[in-house]
Amino acid sequence: MSPRRSRHGSRRRPVFSRHRARLTRRRLLLLAGGAVLLLAALALAGYLYERHRTGSVYHPHARFVPEQTPTAPPKQPEDRFSWPIYGYDKDHTRFFPASSALRPPFKEVWQHGGNALLEFPPVIYGPRIFQLADDGLLTALNRHTGKVLWQHRIGLLSASSPAVTANTVYATVLSSGHPRVPGRIVALNSATGQIRWFRSLPSPSESSPLIDHGHIFFGSQSGLVYAVDDSNGHVIWTYRADGAVKASPTLSGGLLYFGDYSGHVQAVSEQTGRLVWRSSSEGALLGSGTFYSTAAVFYGRVFLGNTDGRIYAYDASTGHLDWAVQTGAYVYASPAVTNAPGIGPTVYLGSYNGTFYALNARSGHVSWSFDAHGRISGSATIVGNIVYFADLGQHRTYGLGISTGKRVFEKGTGSFDPVISDGRDIYLTGYSGLFDLTPR
Repeated sequence: MSPRRSRHGSRRRPVFSRHRARLTRRRLLLLAGGAVLLLAALALAGYLYERHRTGSVYHPHARFVPEQTPTAPPKQPEDRFSWPIYGYDKDHTRFFPASSALRPPFKEVWQHGGNALLEFPPVIYGPRIFQLADDGLLTALNRHTGKVLWQHRIGLLSASSPAVTANTVYATVLSSGHPRVPGRIVALNSATGQIRWFRSLPSPSESSPLIDHGHIFFGSQSGLVYAVDDSNGHVIWTYRADGAVKASPTLSGGLLYFGDYSGHVQAVSEQTGRLVWRSSSEGALLGSGTFYSTAAVFYGRVFLGNTDGRIYAYDASTGHLDWAVQTGAYVYASPAVTNAPGIGPTVYLGSYNGTFYALNARSGHVSWSFDAHGRISGSATIVGNIVYFADLGQHRTYGLGISTGKRVFEKGTGSFDPVISDGRDIYLTGYSGLFDLTPR
């Protein structure tokens, strides 16, 4: 015989189950509400911490070294003028002291079109101008006529400016096409485009080469910074940073300055690669901000931007932080620096928030700003009393008065680093074309 079942047992259990289910749901709702409140509290705490940690910092009594504004280079024969490296000079102030006659309005002399993105500006030596496109095609043009003299594909992908001497042009490669040695530095005959030598690198490089006294300095994505012999590519020394070094090293007073993707800025000996100092960005909450920006060294300070949204100034001798100004968006741009009439020593660069800033080099305070209404990723160049920059968001190039921020030039092309000059014309790098512009 089967066991007898309680008359009401089968009905009581569902009632109890429903009651327990309601209690469980209430507990879950309370737990969910508590979790939401906890997450909100954590988010608020994180925001406040992040805002405090990456906010603006000012040290008004930090050391500041007055320096004379560079003057126009001595007049050279036409076939010996050079804009030899990215940023014009080795301290990367990106200032070219041109005559006041070199100013808008301009007329177009020639243009050279291409199919690939032009992320970085060209360089000049004598009658030749050398442009490296993102598809790895290096082109030599006659700078007076725009005629193509030669072209050589040095890799599959590049994102840097070349460097040039009287007879050789040097360029770095992001992708060589070889899976085991993706990076490369190449030296070519500047007159013919024939390869003199090349060195394969175990990691890609998008660091624009710097040349000094027979040595070439550049970084790589593995964090290795190289010093190589410019005649044969033999490695003289290497320095290992904690993160990728994508910027061009900056040279001042025998020291090379550069930031890396671990959020550190360092100064190393030009001769030996020995570390002199290293400083942190104290960047983003979940890790340090990254330094893509190429440093400018002037007034005894190292100026550069960071993806944590700040523009930094460090003491060039010690690495101590002098000031940091928060823009609210990535700062990939490299600064341009000069002594502007009426407002004094000034640092110029743009932010991904679409604003272009003129900052007092001593204090970090904003002297003036200009709203470009789009992301600014590339770096500015000062030619005479005009600072030029491009807007990646709107694909436009602007020229502003360095003392006032007043717009004096605008052209509907350009995305990154727009302008170099030979003192007579300006050469504007558009999205995929190069333009020669001369005053009307």
